[in-house]
Amino acid sequence: MIFQDDSKDCSMPIATQSANWSTFDFTLTPQAKDVFDTVAPALFGAKYTPLAFSRQGAATVQLCFLCDADYTAPPVSSNLVLIYIHQPEADTPYPYRIVPVAP
Repeated sequence: MIFQDDSKDCSMPIATQSANWSTFDFTLTPQAKDVFDTVAPALFGAKYTPLAFSRQGAATVQLCFLCDADYTAPPVSSNLVLIYIHQPEADTPYPYRIVPVAP
């Protein structure tokens, strides 16, 4: 299930918010793009374009994508968001959190 958490200040890089996150990589690997493309149909309300990604974990992987969000419902606008995706070892990835990036 996707939910939005407006209570968390995401103005600092995710690597400094939680231990063991990699720094953002602004070159999407084919594997990261495949994971994002797999969960994209579950993301609604905006067209999300991944700009960078970070990862955490080994067997069970968490991914965080920095995305440009072009909202399709009024009021139409654009914003940066962080989309968190869980990638179980032997299962389909799924998004679990979308957080707006505060200026």
